[in-house]
Amino acid sequence: MSETSSSGPDREQLREAIRGEYREVAHSPQKGFHFHTGRRLAGVVEYRDEWLESVPESVLESFAGTGNPFSMGLLSSGERVVDLACGAGIDSFIAAAQVGTSGVVVGIDMTDEMLDKGRRAREVAGIDHLEFRRGYLENVPVEDAWADVVISNGSINLSPDKATVFDEIYRVLKPGGRIQIGDIMVHETVSDKAKADIDLWTG
Repeated sequence: MSETSSSGPDREQLREAIRGEYREVAHSPQKGFHFHTGRRLAGVVEYRDEWLESVPESVLESFAGTGNPFSMGLLSSGERVVDLACGAGIDSFIAAAQVGTSGVVVGIDMTDEMLDKGRRAREVAGIDHLEFRRGYLENVPVEDAWADVVISNGSINLSPDKATVFDEIYRVLKPGGRIQIGDIMVHETVSDKAKADIDLWTG
């Protein structure tokens, strides 16, 4: 059943529109979008070259985030990390390199094509402590109090139910855990009409 808020879009229609956009980024990363992608974007948001050494090129080319969650601090060896809306997995691969084989990274995304790309790259790279799972920000497939860190990059802004997203982040974090998010914010009030326009969410 579709869900519609009086001040937001139909949730399933919005999810499908977002999936459609990111299927294109997965399949045709060189196509050109209304947002930056790939290695150029990684430079814009100041990813260090040494971080990108751990990222397969097939993953890097489909990077479509809005910020740099590692600008708030590097991860520590042995930490458990959840990467929300991981896409093909650029931040998941960087996190896996930082936490090492004694840590674990779980990337969550709802777009199968992105997940497939990340999984193939993980298998080729032989990274056993990195896993990709299908799921939504509002219903994260991770057990309670599991993660030391939750990272996310350019995705929470795409959820019309941000309160539930942060409830889920709080649920999966251990006591004393932390959040490292790179995202975009709107500093002006958005009208209900605009909130209901799916094209504005994806464009």
